[in-house]
Amino acid sequence: MHDRLSLDQIRTFIAAAEEGSFSAAARKLGRAQSAVSDLVRRMEEQLGVALFDRASRSPTLTAAGRLLLKDARVIGGAVDFLNFRAKGLSQGLEPELCAVIDVYFPFHAITEAAKHFRQEFPATPLRLYVEVLGGATEPVLDGRASLAVVGGPAPLPEGLSSEPLNGVDIVMVAAPDHPLAAYEGVIPQSELARHVQLVLTERSNRSAGLEYGVMSPTTWRLADLYAKHSFLLGGLGWGSMPLHAVERDLAEGRLTRLATPESPITGRIVPMSAVYRASAPPGPAGRWLIDRLKGCPSN
Repeated sequence: MHDRLSLDQIRTFIAAAEEGSFSAAARKLGRAQSAVSDLVRRMEEQLGVALFDRASRSPTLTAAGRLLLKDARVIGGAVDFLNFRAKGLSQGLEPELCAVIDVYFPFHAITEAAKHFRQEFPATPLRLYVEVLGGATEPVLDGRASLAVVGGPAPLPEGLSSEPLNGVDIVMVAAPDHPLAAYEGVIPQSELARHVQLVLTERSNRSAGLEYGVMSPTTWRLADLYAKHSFLLGGLGWGSMPLHAVERDLAEGRLTRLATPESPITGRIVPMSAVYRASAPPGPAGRWLIDRLKGCPSN
């Protein structure tokens, strides 16, 4: 079965409806008015409905024409999108960009970057994972993701290249009614060891055996930053948090900063970097995202 309508007819119909006359549509399309009128007339014959009422000086859409105009715009937009995506693919643009983001990286910065990404690459879907520690590099290594934003001092696995991003401010905190909150100055290691430390743990085994900032022999481990935040607010332990995630809690008194031997009251900076496989560097969309994130503040 052959299609009865051509894309040329559909675009001409849209132009005539939007411009308000066949002559205006002809000027917009760079065609003769008679050609525009003929294309619309043949479209009406093929569809079996009148698209325009020609009783007045300027043709106006009929009820059927108004309804079918919506469908015509969907078809025209889909074809434009197909052409846009095909052009991008021919220039090396990724058909999809998958990135992994370290849970400590400020997600409001990712959200802002994503707004501009949608404008720059409307034909490239964005897929994001949020992981902890070594879990951020695993999808890159096995090819499920093009790039990752990773944090911490752990050495990168072999085969990955990295580019530095702004670090993230990390502070030690506890609820104001927690025993450690009463200390002034640096809290001794012996006192920290007496209380439960809440520690983020990754779901993968890539960083198994590595410990960062663990100062208490009693730890509760959580694989979700939101859960850790909730436990800290509930006074179930003490631990580190990215400043951007607890700034409001500190200002409103729901959490208190702690000074420890490894982290002063002002906090510490955890380095962040964008990583990707050296054998498969990011394409135009991934390159754009990395460059955009380089300008993101640490909070």
